[in-house]
Amino acid sequence: MKTRRSGILLHVTSLPSPFGVGDLGPGAYRFADFLADSGQSLWQVLPLTPTTPACGNSPYSSPSALAGNALLISPERMVQDGLLQPSDLDWSCAWPEERTDYDAAGHCKHCLLDRAFDRFRAHMHRHAAFLSFCQDNLRWLEDYALYAALKVQFNGAPWTSWPLEIRDRREEATAYWRQHLADRVQREKFIQFVFFQQWHALKAHCNEKSIQIVGDAPIYVSLDSSDVWANREIFRLDEARQPTHVAGVPPDYFSPTGQLWGNPIYNWDALRERHYSWWIMRLGFYMGLFDMIRLDHFRGFVGYWQVPFGEETAVNGEWIQAPAWEFFATLLKRFPFLPIIAEDLGIITPDVREIMSHYGLPGMKVLLFGFGGDVASNPYAPHNLTRHSVLYTGTHDNNTARGWFRQEAGFGERNNLARYLGRAVDECTVAVELVRLALMSVSNIAILPMQDLLGLCEDARMNVPSVAHGNWGWRLRHQQLTPELAAWLSDLVHLYGRV
Repeated sequence: MKTRRSGILLHVTSLPSPFGVGDLGPGAYRFADFLADSGQSLWQVLPLTPTTPACGNSPYSSPSALAGNALLISPERMVQDGLLQPSDLDWSCAWPEERTDYDAAGHCKHCLLDRAFDRFRAHMHRHAAFLSFCQDNLRWLEDYALYAALKVQFNGAPWTSWPLEIRDRREEATAYWRQHLADRVQREKFIQFVFFQQWHALKAHCNEKSIQIVGDAPIYVSLDSSDVWANREIFRLDEARQPTHVAGVPPDYFSPTGQLWGNPIYNWDALRERHYSWWIMRLGFYMGLFDMIRLDHFRGFVGYWQVPFGEETAVNGEWIQAPAWEFFATLLKRFPFLPIIAEDLGIITPDVREIMSHYGLPGMKVLLFGFGGDVASNPYAPHNLTRHSVLYTGTHDNNTARGWFRQEAGFGERNNLARYLGRAVDECTVAVELVRLALMSVSNIAILPMQDLLGLCEDARMNVPSVAHGNWGWRLRHQQLTPELAAWLSDLVHLYGRV
Protein backbone atom coordinates (compact mmCIF):
# COMPACT_ATOMS: atom_id res chain seq x y z
CA MET A 1 0.00 0.00 0.00
CA LYS A 2 3.06 2.24 0.08
CA THR A 3 3.92 1.59 -3.57
CA ARG A 4 3.20 4.37 -6.06
CA ARG A 5 0.43 3.09 -8.29
CA SER A 6 -3.00 3.83 -9.76
CA GLY A 7 -6.27 2.16 -10.64
CA ILE A 8 -9.85 2.57 -11.81
CA LEU A 9 -13.10 2.68 -9.86
CA LEU A 10 -15.84 0.75 -11.68
CA HIS A 11 -18.50 -1.38 -10.04
CA VAL A 12 -19.33 -4.79 -11.49
CA THR A 13 -22.90 -3.73 -12.35
CA SER A 14 -21.43 -1.05 -14.64
CA LEU A 15 -19.58 -3.53 -16.84
CA PRO A 16 -20.73 -4.37 -20.38
CA SER A 17 -22.93 -7.46 -20.52
CA PRO A 18 -25.80 -8.68 -22.74
CA PHE A 19 -28.00 -9.44 -19.72
CA GLY A 20 -29.15 -6.02 -18.56
CA VAL A 21 -26.59 -5.67 -15.75
CA GLY A 22 -22.82 -5.94 -15.57
CA ASP A 23 -21.62 -9.30 -14.31
CA LEU A 24 -18.58 -11.54 -13.83
CA GLY A 25 -18.55 -12.70 -17.43
CA PRO A 26 -16.53 -11.81 -20.55
CA GLY A 27 -17.04 -8.07 -20.04
CA ALA A 28 -15.24 -8.27 -16.69
CA TYR A 29 -12.30 -10.11 -18.23
CA ARG A 30 -12.06 -7.60 -21.07
CA PHE A 31 -12.04 -4.79 -18.52
CA ALA A 32 -9.23 -6.52 -16.60
CA ASP A 33 -7.28 -6.71 -19.85
CA PHE A 34 -7.92 -3.00 -20.40
CA LEU A 35 -6.56 -2.27 -16.93
CA ALA A 36 -3.39 -4.19 -17.74
CA ASP A 37 -3.01 -2.51 -21.15
CA SER A 38 -3.40 0.94 -19.58
CA GLY A 39 -0.77 0.33 -16.88
CA GLN A 40 -3.21 0.11 -13.97
CA SER A 41 -2.60 -2.16 -10.99
CA LEU A 42 -5.82 -1.61 -9.01
CA TRP A 43 -9.50 -2.21 -9.69
CA GLN A 44 -11.87 -0.81 -7.08
CA VAL A 45 -15.41 -2.17 -6.83
CA LEU A 46 -18.39 -1.43 -4.59
CA PRO A 47 -19.89 -4.06 -2.24
CA LEU A 48 -20.65 -7.35 -4.00
CA THR A 49 -23.51 -8.26 -1.66
CA PRO A 50 -27.16 -8.82 -2.69
CA THR A 51 -29.31 -5.79 -3.47
CA THR A 52 -33.08 -5.29 -3.35
CA PRO A 53 -35.47 -3.10 -5.34
CA ALA A 54 -36.99 -1.89 -2.06
CA CYS A 55 -33.66 -0.22 -1.22
CA GLY A 56 -33.13 1.19 -4.71
CA ASN A 57 -30.69 -1.63 -5.59
CA SER A 58 -28.07 0.06 -3.43
CA PRO A 59 -25.04 -2.16 -2.75
CA TYR A 60 -24.86 -0.44 0.65
CA SER A 61 -28.26 -1.77 1.78
CA SER A 62 -28.06 -5.53 1.67
CA PRO A 63 -29.73 -8.53 3.29
CA SER A 64 -26.25 -9.93 3.93
CA ALA A 65 -22.80 -8.56 4.66
CA LEU A 66 -21.14 -11.68 3.21
CA ALA A 67 -23.31 -13.27 0.52
CA GLY A 68 -22.72 -12.59 -3.16
CA ASN A 69 -25.21 -10.85 -5.43
CA ALA A 70 -26.92 -13.33 -7.78
CA LEU A 71 -27.36 -10.54 -10.35
CA LEU A 72 -23.58 -10.50 -10.84
CA ILE A 73 -23.44 -14.16 -11.86
CA SER A 74 -22.55 -14.57 -15.53
CA PRO A 75 -24.75 -16.93 -17.57
CA GLU A 76 -21.95 -17.19 -20.14
CA ARG A 77 -19.55 -18.44 -17.46
CA MET A 78 -22.21 -20.89 -16.31
CA VAL A 79 -22.27 -22.31 -19.83
CA GLN A 80 -18.48 -22.49 -19.79
CA ASP A 81 -18.60 -24.33 -16.43
CA GLY A 82 -21.20 -26.81 -17.71
CA LEU A 83 -24.05 -25.54 -15.52
CA LEU A 84 -26.10 -24.32 -18.50
CA GLN A 85 -26.40 -25.30 -22.14
CA PRO A 86 -25.70 -22.71 -24.88
CA SER A 87 -29.32 -23.07 -25.97
CA ASP A 88 -30.42 -21.86 -22.50
CA LEU A 89 -29.21 -18.38 -23.45
CA ASP A 90 -31.41 -18.05 -26.54
CA TRP A 91 -34.01 -15.32 -26.22
CA SER A 92 -35.16 -12.24 -28.11
CA CYS A 93 -35.03 -9.57 -25.36
CA ALA A 94 -33.46 -6.22 -26.26
CA TRP A 95 -31.32 -5.37 -23.25
CA PRO A 96 -30.22 -1.77 -22.61
CA GLU A 97 -26.52 -1.05 -23.01
CA GLU A 98 -26.10 2.25 -21.17
CA ARG A 99 -28.35 1.71 -18.13
CA THR A 100 -28.91 -1.21 -15.80
CA ASP A 101 -32.35 -2.83 -15.87
CA TYR A 102 -32.36 -4.48 -12.46
CA ASP A 103 -35.88 -5.90 -12.63
CA ALA A 104 -35.54 -7.52 -16.04
CA ALA A 105 -32.00 -8.72 -15.33
CA GLY A 106 -33.10 -10.22 -12.03
CA HIS A 107 -35.94 -12.13 -13.66
CA CYS A 108 -33.64 -13.45 -16.36
CA LYS A 109 -30.80 -14.45 -14.03
CA HIS A 110 -33.05 -16.24 -11.54
CA CYS A 111 -34.81 -18.17 -14.31
CA LEU A 112 -31.44 -19.37 -15.55
CA LEU A 113 -30.27 -20.17 -12.02
CA ASP A 114 -33.43 -22.20 -11.45
CA ARG A 115 -32.72 -24.14 -14.62
CA ALA A 116 -29.11 -24.75 -13.60
CA PHE A 117 -30.08 -25.82 -10.09
CA ASP A 118 -32.67 -28.28 -11.39
CA ARG A 119 -29.85 -30.06 -13.23
CA PHE A 120 -27.29 -29.69 -10.44
CA ARG A 121 -29.38 -30.97 -7.53
CA ALA A 122 -29.30 -34.57 -8.73
CA HIS A 123 -25.57 -34.84 -8.02
CA MET A 124 -24.90 -31.97 -5.62
CA HIS A 125 -24.43 -34.39 -2.69
CA ARG A 126 -21.50 -35.90 -4.61
CA HIS A 127 -20.07 -32.63 -5.90
CA ALA A 128 -16.81 -32.24 -3.98
CA ALA A 129 -16.28 -28.53 -4.73
CA PHE A 130 -19.84 -27.67 -3.68
CA LEU A 131 -19.61 -29.69 -0.47
CA SER A 132 -16.25 -28.12 0.35
CA PHE A 133 -17.65 -24.63 -0.26
CA CYS A 134 -20.59 -25.27 2.08
CA GLN A 135 -18.29 -26.58 4.79
CA ASP A 136 -15.76 -23.75 4.48
CA ASN A 137 -18.50 -21.13 4.72
CA LEU A 138 -20.65 -22.91 7.28
CA ARG A 139 -20.57 -20.08 9.81
CA TRP A 140 -22.52 -17.62 7.65
CA LEU A 141 -23.92 -19.67 4.76
CA GLU A 142 -26.36 -21.78 6.78
CA ASP A 143 -27.95 -18.71 8.34
CA TYR A 144 -28.07 -16.75 5.09
CA ALA A 145 -29.55 -19.60 3.04
CA LEU A 146 -32.30 -20.22 5.59
CA TYR A 147 -32.98 -16.48 5.93
CA ALA A 148 -33.28 -16.10 2.14
CA ALA A 149 -35.61 -19.10 1.92
CA LEU A 150 -37.77 -17.72 4.73
CA LYS A 151 -37.98 -14.33 3.00
CA VAL A 152 -39.59 -16.11 0.04
CA GLN A 153 -41.82 -18.17 2.33
CA PHE A 154 -43.13 -15.04 4.07
CA ASN A 155 -43.56 -13.00 0.87
CA GLY A 156 -40.61 -10.70 1.50
CA ALA A 157 -41.67 -9.61 4.98
CA PRO A 158 -38.84 -8.41 7.25
CA TRP A 159 -37.67 -10.99 9.77
CA THR A 160 -38.85 -8.77 12.63
CA SER A 161 -42.46 -9.51 11.56
CA TRP A 162 -42.08 -13.28 11.10
CA PRO A 163 -43.86 -15.67 13.49
CA LEU A 164 -42.25 -15.32 16.93
CA GLU A 165 -40.82 -18.83 16.99
CA ILE A 166 -38.68 -18.32 13.89
CA ARG A 167 -38.21 -14.59 14.44
CA ASP A 168 -36.44 -15.49 17.67
CA ARG A 169 -34.76 -18.56 16.14
CA ARG A 170 -36.16 -21.01 18.64
CA GLU A 171 -34.51 -24.39 18.17
CA GLU A 172 -37.62 -26.36 17.23
CA ALA A 173 -38.81 -23.73 14.72
CA THR A 174 -35.39 -23.40 13.12
CA ALA A 175 -35.12 -27.15 12.69
CA TYR A 176 -38.64 -27.36 11.25
CA TRP A 177 -38.15 -24.62 8.68
CA ARG A 178 -34.71 -25.86 7.70
CA GLN A 179 -36.28 -29.23 6.83
CA HIS A 180 -39.50 -27.80 5.35
CA LEU A 181 -37.57 -25.44 3.06
CA ALA A 182 -34.66 -27.78 2.42
CA ASP A 183 -34.86 -27.53 -1.38
CA ARG A 184 -35.00 -23.72 -1.31
CA VAL A 185 -32.13 -23.60 1.20
CA GLN A 186 -30.02 -25.78 -1.10
CA ARG A 187 -30.85 -23.51 -4.03
CA GLU A 188 -29.54 -20.51 -2.09
CA LYS A 189 -26.33 -22.36 -1.26
CA PHE A 190 -25.95 -23.30 -4.93
CA ILE A 191 -26.29 -19.66 -5.99
CA GLN A 192 -23.58 -18.65 -3.52
CA PHE A 193 -21.36 -21.47 -4.74
CA VAL A 194 -21.68 -20.31 -8.34
CA PHE A 195 -21.11 -16.66 -7.44
CA PHE A 196 -17.92 -17.24 -5.47
CA GLN A 197 -16.54 -19.67 -8.02
CA GLN A 198 -16.93 -16.98 -10.66
CA TRP A 199 -15.57 -14.22 -8.42
CA HIS A 200 -12.43 -16.13 -7.41
CA ALA A 201 -11.77 -17.04 -11.06
CA LEU A 202 -11.98 -13.37 -12.04
CA LYS A 203 -9.77 -12.29 -9.14
CA ALA A 204 -7.18 -14.91 -10.10
CA HIS A 205 -7.21 -13.57 -13.67
CA CYS A 206 -6.65 -10.04 -12.36
CA ASN A 207 -3.88 -11.08 -9.98
CA GLU A 208 -2.11 -12.92 -12.78
CA LYS A 209 -2.01 -9.60 -14.62
CA SER A 210 -0.63 -7.85 -11.50
CA ILE A 211 -3.98 -6.18 -10.85
CA GLN A 212 -5.20 -6.09 -7.27
CA ILE A 213 -8.84 -5.76 -6.26
CA VAL A 214 -9.95 -3.05 -3.83
CA GLY A 215 -13.21 -4.09 -2.16
CA ASP A 216 -15.66 -2.08 -0.09
CA ALA A 217 -16.87 -2.88 3.44
CA PRO A 218 -19.78 -0.82 4.81
CA ILE A 219 -19.44 -0.40 8.57
CA TYR A 220 -23.13 -1.03 9.28
CA VAL A 221 -25.52 -3.75 8.16
CA SER A 222 -29.25 -3.56 7.42
CA LEU A 223 -31.77 -4.39 10.11
CA ASP A 224 -33.57 -6.74 7.72
CA SER A 225 -30.57 -8.95 7.11
CA SER A 226 -29.39 -12.43 7.93
CA ASP A 227 -26.55 -10.80 9.91
CA VAL A 228 -28.86 -9.17 12.46
CA TRP A 229 -31.37 -12.05 12.52
CA ALA A 230 -28.61 -14.57 13.28
CA ASN A 231 -26.53 -12.34 15.58
CA ARG A 232 -29.11 -10.31 17.48
CA GLU A 233 -26.99 -10.14 20.64
CA ILE A 234 -24.31 -7.94 19.04
CA PHE A 235 -26.81 -5.24 18.04
CA ARG A 236 -28.76 -2.78 20.17
CA LEU A 237 -32.26 -4.26 19.89
CA ASP A 238 -35.24 -4.25 22.23
CA GLU A 239 -37.51 -7.17 23.15
CA ALA A 240 -39.56 -6.66 19.98
CA ARG A 241 -36.31 -6.96 17.96
CA GLN A 242 -36.48 -3.32 16.93
CA PRO A 243 -33.39 -1.09 17.26
CA THR A 244 -33.12 0.99 20.39
CA HIS A 245 -30.85 3.36 18.46
CA VAL A 246 -29.90 3.75 14.81
CA ALA A 247 -26.87 5.06 12.95
CA GLY A 248 -26.32 8.37 11.22
CA VAL A 249 -24.19 11.50 11.32
CA PRO A 250 -24.96 14.79 13.07
CA PRO A 251 -25.99 18.09 11.47
CA ASP A 252 -23.18 19.87 9.62
CA TYR A 253 -22.57 22.54 7.01
CA PHE A 254 -24.08 20.37 4.28
CA SER A 255 -27.16 19.14 6.17
CA PRO A 256 -28.86 21.07 9.00
CA THR A 257 -30.66 17.90 10.13
CA GLY A 258 -27.76 15.48 9.69
CA GLN A 259 -28.12 12.10 8.01
CA LEU A 260 -30.32 9.37 9.47
CA TRP A 261 -29.22 6.07 7.99
CA GLY A 262 -31.43 3.84 10.12
CA ASN A 263 -29.01 0.90 10.53
CA PRO A 264 -28.96 -0.76 13.95
CA ILE A 265 -26.07 0.22 16.21
CA TYR A 266 -23.54 -2.38 17.36
CA ASN A 267 -23.52 -3.49 20.97
CA TRP A 268 -19.79 -3.03 21.46
CA ASP A 269 -19.89 -4.50 24.96
CA ALA A 270 -21.27 -7.73 23.54
CA LEU A 271 -18.72 -7.67 20.73
CA ARG A 272 -15.93 -7.24 23.29
CA GLU A 273 -17.18 -10.20 25.32
CA ARG A 274 -16.94 -12.31 22.17
CA HIS A 275 -13.46 -10.98 21.42
CA TYR A 276 -14.82 -9.28 18.30
CA SER A 277 -15.22 -12.69 16.66
CA TRP A 278 -17.98 -11.53 14.27
CA TRP A 279 -15.82 -8.70 12.91
CA ILE A 280 -12.79 -10.98 12.69
CA MET A 281 -14.84 -13.48 10.69
CA ARG A 282 -16.23 -10.73 8.45
CA LEU A 283 -12.91 -9.03 7.71
CA GLY A 284 -11.16 -12.37 7.26
CA PHE A 285 -13.76 -13.31 4.69
CA TYR A 286 -13.22 -10.01 2.85
CA MET A 287 -9.47 -10.54 2.86
CA GLY A 288 -10.09 -13.74 0.92
CA LEU A 289 -12.14 -11.81 -1.65
CA PHE A 290 -10.05 -8.67 -2.05
CA ASP A 291 -6.45 -7.51 -1.93
CA MET A 292 -7.35 -4.24 -0.18
CA ILE A 293 -10.48 -3.16 1.69
CA ARG A 294 -12.02 0.30 1.79
CA LEU A 295 -13.54 0.51 5.28
CA ASP A 296 -16.56 2.77 4.96
CA HIS A 297 -17.32 5.42 7.64
CA PHE A 298 -14.07 4.66 9.46
CA ARG A 299 -14.70 7.26 12.14
CA GLY A 300 -17.57 5.06 13.39
CA PHE A 301 -15.00 2.61 14.76
CA VAL A 302 -13.67 5.34 17.04
CA GLY A 303 -16.83 7.20 17.92
CA TYR A 304 -20.31 6.92 16.41
CA TRP A 305 -23.43 9.06 16.27
CA GLN A 306 -26.45 7.20 17.65
CA VAL A 307 -30.02 8.43 17.31
CA PRO A 308 -33.00 7.07 19.27
CA PHE A 309 -35.12 4.80 17.09
CA GLY A 310 -38.19 6.58 15.78
CA GLU A 311 -36.62 10.00 15.32
CA GLU A 312 -37.32 11.60 11.96
CA THR A 313 -33.94 13.33 11.68
CA ALA A 314 -30.44 12.83 13.10
CA VAL A 315 -30.57 16.02 15.20
CA ASN A 316 -31.33 14.38 18.55
CA GLY A 317 -28.38 12.04 18.61
CA GLU A 318 -25.20 11.78 20.65
CA TRP A 319 -21.60 10.74 20.19
CA ILE A 320 -20.64 7.42 21.78
CA GLN A 321 -17.07 6.21 22.07
CA ALA A 322 -16.17 2.84 20.56
CA PRO A 323 -13.31 0.65 21.85
CA ALA A 324 -11.13 1.43 18.84
CA TRP A 325 -7.73 0.73 20.39
CA GLU A 326 -8.75 -2.67 21.74
CA PHE A 327 -10.64 -3.54 18.56
CA PHE A 328 -7.76 -2.86 16.16
CA ALA A 329 -5.22 -4.45 18.51
CA THR A 330 -7.39 -7.59 18.48
CA LEU A 331 -7.55 -7.52 14.69
CA LEU A 332 -3.76 -7.32 14.47
CA LYS A 333 -3.41 -10.40 16.69
CA ARG A 334 -5.45 -12.28 14.09
CA PHE A 335 -4.15 -10.59 10.95
CA PRO A 336 -0.47 -9.56 10.76
CA PHE A 337 -1.31 -6.91 8.20
CA LEU A 338 -4.45 -4.82 7.75
CA PRO A 339 -4.81 -3.92 4.04
CA ILE A 340 -7.37 -1.24 4.90
CA ILE A 341 -8.13 2.12 3.30
CA ALA A 342 -9.90 4.27 5.87
CA GLU A 343 -12.83 6.24 4.46
CA ASP A 344 -12.21 9.40 6.46
CA LEU A 345 -14.08 12.02 4.43
CA GLY A 346 -15.91 14.77 6.28
CA ILE A 347 -15.13 16.22 9.69
CA ILE A 348 -12.59 13.92 11.35
CA THR A 349 -11.50 14.41 14.96
CA PRO A 350 -7.93 14.01 16.29
CA ASP A 351 -8.68 10.66 17.96
CA VAL A 352 -9.57 9.18 14.56
CA ARG A 353 -6.36 10.54 13.05
CA GLU A 354 -4.39 9.04 15.94
CA ILE A 355 -5.80 5.56 15.29
CA MET A 356 -5.08 5.84 11.56
CA SER A 357 -1.54 7.02 12.17
CA HIS A 358 -0.78 4.38 14.79
CA TYR A 359 -1.94 1.51 12.58
CA GLY A 360 -0.60 3.00 9.36
CA LEU A 361 -3.97 3.20 7.61
CA PRO A 362 -4.12 5.55 4.61
CA GLY A 363 -7.08 7.92 4.33
CA MET A 364 -8.99 9.20 1.31
CA LYS A 365 -8.70 12.50 -0.53
CA VAL A 366 -11.05 13.84 -3.21
CA LEU A 367 -9.86 16.36 -5.79
CA LEU A 368 -13.35 17.75 -6.38
CA PHE A 369 -13.16 19.14 -2.84
CA GLY A 370 -9.77 20.77 -3.38
CA PHE A 371 -10.65 24.11 -4.97
CA GLY A 372 -13.18 25.66 -2.64
CA GLY A 373 -12.40 28.37 -0.10
CA ASP A 374 -8.75 29.14 0.60
CA VAL A 375 -6.96 26.73 -1.73
CA ALA A 376 -3.63 27.38 -0.01
CA SER A 377 -4.89 25.65 3.16
CA ASN A 378 -7.49 23.34 1.62
CA PRO A 379 -6.59 19.79 2.79
CA TYR A 380 -7.72 18.31 -0.54
CA ALA A 381 -5.63 20.63 -2.72
CA PRO A 382 -2.80 18.67 -4.37
CA HIS A 383 0.02 20.54 -2.61
CA ASN A 384 -1.41 19.62 0.83
CA LEU A 385 -1.66 15.88 0.21
CA THR A 386 0.58 13.31 1.87
CA ARG A 387 2.20 10.24 0.35
CA HIS A 388 0.32 7.79 2.55
CA SER A 389 -3.10 8.57 1.11
CA VAL A 390 -5.48 7.42 -1.61
CA LEU A 391 -6.52 10.20 -4.00
CA TYR A 392 -9.69 10.15 -6.09
CA THR A 393 -10.90 12.66 -8.61
CA GLY A 394 -14.32 11.73 -7.17
CA THR A 395 -16.03 8.75 -5.54
CA HIS A 396 -19.23 6.86 -6.33
CA ASP A 397 -21.10 9.43 -4.19
CA ASN A 398 -19.77 12.42 -6.15
CA ASN A 399 -20.80 13.87 -9.46
CA THR A 400 -18.51 13.16 -12.38
CA ALA A 401 -15.75 15.74 -12.86
CA ARG A 402 -17.54 17.17 -15.88
CA GLY A 403 -20.89 17.09 -14.10
CA TRP A 404 -19.34 18.85 -11.09
CA PHE A 405 -17.97 21.60 -13.33
CA ARG A 406 -21.31 22.01 -15.11
CA GLN A 407 -23.67 21.77 -12.15
CA GLU A 408 -21.95 22.30 -8.82
CA ALA A 409 -18.73 24.28 -9.07
CA GLY A 410 -19.30 27.97 -8.43
CA PHE A 411 -17.36 30.81 -10.01
CA GLY A 412 -14.84 30.76 -7.18
CA GLU A 413 -14.05 27.06 -7.56
CA ARG A 414 -13.76 27.29 -11.33
CA ASN A 415 -11.52 30.31 -11.02
CA ASN A 416 -9.36 28.65 -8.36
CA LEU A 417 -8.92 25.58 -10.54
CA ALA A 418 -7.87 27.69 -13.53
CA ARG A 419 -5.44 29.69 -11.38
CA TYR A 420 -4.04 26.49 -9.90
CA LEU A 421 -3.42 25.01 -13.35
CA GLY A 422 -2.30 28.27 -14.89
CA ARG A 423 -4.69 27.90 -17.82
CA ALA A 424 -8.37 28.09 -18.66
CA VAL A 425 -10.58 25.08 -18.02
CA ASP A 426 -13.96 24.25 -19.51
CA GLU A 427 -16.36 21.34 -19.23
CA CYS A 428 -14.65 19.52 -22.10
CA THR A 429 -11.19 19.62 -20.49
CA VAL A 430 -11.85 19.54 -16.75
CA ALA A 431 -11.88 15.73 -16.44
CA VAL A 432 -8.54 15.38 -18.24
CA GLU A 433 -6.99 18.09 -16.08
CA LEU A 434 -8.16 16.46 -12.85
CA VAL A 435 -6.98 13.03 -13.99
CA ARG A 436 -3.54 14.52 -14.64
CA LEU A 437 -3.50 16.26 -11.25
CA ALA A 438 -4.40 13.00 -9.54
CA LEU A 439 -1.73 10.97 -11.31
CA MET A 440 1.04 13.56 -10.80
CA SER A 441 0.16 14.05 -7.12
CA VAL A 442 2.32 12.87 -4.25
CA SER A 443 -0.37 10.39 -3.05
CA ASN A 444 0.90 6.82 -3.32
CA ILE A 445 -2.39 5.60 -4.74
CA ALA A 446 -4.58 7.41 -7.28
CA ILE A 447 -8.01 5.97 -8.14
CA LEU A 448 -9.88 7.28 -11.18
CA PRO A 449 -13.60 6.70 -11.75
CA MET A 450 -14.13 5.29 -15.23
CA GLN A 451 -16.59 8.10 -15.96
CA ASP A 452 -13.84 10.70 -15.49
CA LEU A 453 -11.46 8.86 -17.81
CA LEU A 454 -14.20 9.05 -20.43
CA GLY A 455 -15.02 12.71 -19.64
CA LEU A 456 -18.70 11.93 -19.08
CA CYS A 457 -21.25 14.41 -17.72
CA GLU A 458 -23.72 14.15 -14.85
CA ASP A 459 -25.86 11.52 -16.61
CA ALA A 460 -23.12 9.02 -15.80
CA ARG A 461 -23.13 9.74 -12.06
CA MET A 462 -23.36 6.56 -10.00
CA ASN A 463 -25.12 7.75 -6.85
CA VAL A 464 -26.75 10.83 -5.33
CA PRO A 465 -26.66 10.37 -1.53
CA SER A 466 -30.03 10.68 0.24
CA VAL A 467 -31.89 9.97 -3.02
CA ALA A 468 -33.46 6.53 -2.55
CA HIS A 469 -34.17 5.51 -6.13
CA GLY A 470 -32.73 6.02 -9.60
CA ASN A 471 -29.08 5.43 -8.65
CA TRP A 472 -26.53 2.71 -9.51
CA GLY A 473 -27.66 2.59 -13.13
CA TRP A 474 -24.74 3.79 -15.27
CA ARG A 475 -23.01 1.25 -17.49
CA LEU A 476 -19.89 1.18 -19.60
CA ARG A 477 -20.13 0.14 -23.25
CA HIS A 478 -17.63 -2.16 -24.97
CA GLN A 479 -16.70 0.40 -27.60
CA GLN A 480 -15.63 2.92 -24.95
CA LEU A 481 -12.62 0.77 -23.98
CA THR A 482 -10.49 1.84 -26.90
CA PRO A 483 -6.80 1.12 -27.55
CA GLU A 484 -6.30 4.89 -27.78
CA LEU A 485 -7.65 5.43 -24.26
CA ALA A 486 -5.47 2.63 -22.91
CA ALA A 487 -2.38 4.05 -24.61
CA TRP A 488 -3.07 7.58 -23.30
CA LEU A 489 -3.54 6.36 -19.74
CA SER A 490 -0.51 4.07 -19.94
CA ASP A 491 1.63 7.00 -21.07
CA LEU A 492 0.48 9.08 -18.09
CA VAL A 493 1.18 6.41 -15.48
CA HIS A 494 4.64 5.88 -16.95
CA LEU A 495 5.25 9.62 -16.97
CA TYR A 496 4.20 10.03 -13.33
CA GLY A 497 5.89 6.90 -12.01
CA ARG A 498 2.83 4.79 -11.25
CA VAL A 499 3.70 1.64 -13.20
